[in-house]
Amino acid sequence: MLTANEIRDSFVKFFESKGHQIVPSAPMVIKDDPTLMFTNAGMNQFKDIILGNHPAKYKRVTDSQKCLRVSGKHNDLEEVGHDTYHHTMFEMLGNWSFGDYFKKEAISWAYEYLVSVLKLDPKDLYVTVFEGSPSEGISRDDEAAGYWGQFFPEDHIINGNKHDNFWEMGDTGPCGPCSEIHIDSRSAEEKAAVPGRELVNKDHPQVIEIWNLVFMQYNRKADGTLEPLPAKVIDTGMGFERLVRTLQGKTSNYDTDVFQPIIKAIGDLSGKKYGDDEKVDVTMRVVADHIRTIAFSITDGQLPSNAKAGYVIRRILRRAVRYAYTFLGQKQAFMYKLLPVLIENMGGAYPELKAQQALIEKVMKEEEESFLRTLETGIRLLDKTMAETKAAGKTEISGVDAFTLYDTFGFPFDLTELILRENGLTADVKGFEAEMQKQKERARNAAAVETGDWVTLKEGETTFVGYDYTEYETSILRYRQIKQKNQTLYQIVLSDTPFYAESGGQIGDTGVLVSEFETIDIIDTKKENNLPIHIAKKLPEHLEAPMMACVDTDKRAACAANHSCTHLLDEALRQVLGTHVEQKGSLVTPDSLRFDFSHFQKVTPEQIREVEHLVNAKIRENVPLTEYRNLPIEKAKELGAIALFGEKYGDEVRVVQFGSSIEFCGGTHVSATGKIGMVKIISESSVAAGIRRIEAVTGAKVEEMFDTVQDAINDLKALFNNAPDLKAAISKYIEENASLKKQMEEFMKEKEAAVKNKLIEGAKEINGVKVIQAVLPMPADAVKNIAFQLKGQFPENLFVVIGSVFENKPLLTVTMSDDQVKAGLNAGQLVREAAKLIQGGGGGQPHFATAGGKNPDGLSAAVDKIVSLAGF
Repeated sequence: MLTANEIRDSFVKFFESKGHQIVPSAPMVIKDDPTLMFTNAGMNQFKDIILGNHPAKYKRVTDSQKCLRVSGKHNDLEEVGHDTYHHTMFEMLGNWSFGDYFKKEAISWAYEYLVSVLKLDPKDLYVTVFEGSPSEGISRDDEAAGYWGQFFPEDHIINGNKHDNFWEMGDTGPCGPCSEIHIDSRSAEEKAAVPGRELVNKDHPQVIEIWNLVFMQYNRKADGTLEPLPAKVIDTGMGFERLVRTLQGKTSNYDTDVFQPIIKAIGDLSGKKYGDDEKVDVTMRVVADHIRTIAFSITDGQLPSNAKAGYVIRRILRRAVRYAYTFLGQKQAFMYKLLPVLIENMGGAYPELKAQQALIEKVMKEEEESFLRTLETGIRLLDKTMAETKAAGKTEISGVDAFTLYDTFGFPFDLTELILRENGLTADVKGFEAEMQKQKERARNAAAVETGDWVTLKEGETTFVGYDYTEYETSILRYRQIKQKNQTLYQIVLSDTPFYAESGGQIGDTGVLVSEFETIDIIDTKKENNLPIHIAKKLPEHLEAPMMACVDTDKRAACAANHSCTHLLDEALRQVLGTHVEQKGSLVTPDSLRFDFSHFQKVTPEQIREVEHLVNAKIRENVPLTEYRNLPIEKAKELGAIALFGEKYGDEVRVVQFGSSIEFCGGTHVSATGKIGMVKIISESSVAAGIRRIEAVTGAKVEEMFDTVQDAINDLKALFNNAPDLKAAISKYIEENASLKKQMEEFMKEKEAAVKNKLIEGAKEINGVKVIQAVLPMPADAVKNIAFQLKGQFPENLFVVIGSVFENKPLLTVTMSDDQVKAGLNAGQLVREAAKLIQGGGGGQPHFATAGGKNPDGLSAAVDKIVSLAGF
């Protein structure tokens, strides 16, 4: 029986024998495509080729690609663990042709690999072809059906609808019909009873799609019409985990050697056995799936967070923790302990897992511990809500309450429902879903972009000349209109551009397009599918006129200084803290720089100063830039250039060197380090477990900061009568203030004692209870002290209500002995009711509570009301 690793290898080797270039998997986390957070299909890394933005280096390509489907159109998250074949992270085996072969070869090679190489029985295989769409003028894909007919009888070739058999990249762009290959893994008896063709695309767990062959032959325009693509594309994707399951004769992906080692480790850690209990089995599948997603995401540079891609990863991790908490009894972090078995299983194919093991473990452990605390908080809040619901005689908590638990505290709705069921209650599902829908609409409206078709003025590709020029003669190749947040903008593609498009942490250039007729402001430059796009608020009136593209050189120079400084900081941090330091993110703007790096403890002020001194020494050396363009990647590695985990590099790379600092980099840089001027680190903080962040300024911004500091020191000196020794003067004032504060505290204690005694003298005995009520001009802390002293002095038969005013803010304070609480009085309820008279609110414990307000004039009435409500 072939192992998973052998199956992966056999696929790429087969297509290599058919003239395909084997390429490595792209990172699962996408950094430079605003339309996608994660690689959700094998074709993502080739989008720029498919869209015609970049020429294909190889006409035929094959690989195994890490993918993640948990958001948008491809969202399998809630199915994961409950069935046998859905996953968050999965591997997609694929082969591509860019303007080379098409349907005939793709179909014949698919059949050859499955039947001749892997020895699958063709009687168990069914294929689908697009049935056509008369409304769009597209006929049935008879061409594909004809090629399939050479291998399969007619009853194994099935017509499929547009949903299943017409693939589209998005609302616009390349698209075309596709053929899915399904396999029937049922028993002989089941196959005899019901033909497999009747179960294709019917969600049967043993009749599943394993391979999809996409024939991209159209371009979808913004108005919905289709036009033929000039260069047709083959894009195939086979689910690796499903293929392994088929070849290993299993009925579930989780029974294969892809997942079984992890599931066994989960059982060893939890003391549970897979196969004994369905809820435990679901949990083990969830954890086994999610550990892969989380580990690979962190490896690719995406840490759990509360925004965008980071939130998706955090949500997946929390889903696994929640299942383990509920069904495996895991009240402490445990998932991070599964990492060694994952690395043993997949580290051969993906060595980056081993290289990043310490960081992955650290991040996962801290995230798990944090969410376990959240779970406990959520359970306490839910207990309180359940008690209030039962007290009101109801059996259903509101959808708003359930949504608050979910949205504010990260408490999963299904766990809320589970706990409610155990307590004989339910949740208002419709109300919860309505709140969810409101949130989704808010997010959708904020992110909605209406994109028009590209209008092509001339054919061509963009040439970036920004490393050598900040002004360059150019012309417009194409443009389109976009609408976002009620603003109309234009995206412009130039034949040649000196504008750096935002990427690698460096923001995009701004500037102008100048022709003899007009000047157009470029407000930003972005990169979309590897294409530099210039953003303007209006289009030139003379679109075909030659023009000069001129970059804002002041902004560019400041960005270049900050970007070069990040390289020097990286090297200095490795020298001071150790070679384990790796860049985990950066932001380069004209005003400042931000540098994230792996390190497992706070960087001390002494270490910060040492790093700063090393970088400034390098700046003073005025080390010249040595730049290598189009350097073969192996040569770059020989130079010792530092590459970033989670980045995909081509066969040729750009390397930036300042002396001993050598890094892969596509950004803009100073010609020599002296142009940075100087660096000053302004903060060091934690971003996530094992990740620290440094923020710094360079050049003129350092001067501005020093000016601000000097002005502040001068102002302080003036406050202390220009004392020659400012530190000594401040220390003296602090000591004097502490002494005066101590004297004040002694005075307040004496005053509190006097007031307390006076209150006791004025107390009334009502039904055997000592009732004390008063309105005092005292601060809240003093009133609280008096109340506690009274309770301590009279542990029985005591009821105290004090209204106080300090700095025109009214406060109600109620305390009582425990026997009064047992008799049915509740301080919290009393102050809540009386607080209305001072236009405020409050609460507390049954024996002690306070309420603040805005209306001091109502204080006496509020005190009287509390006494009245208490029955005195």
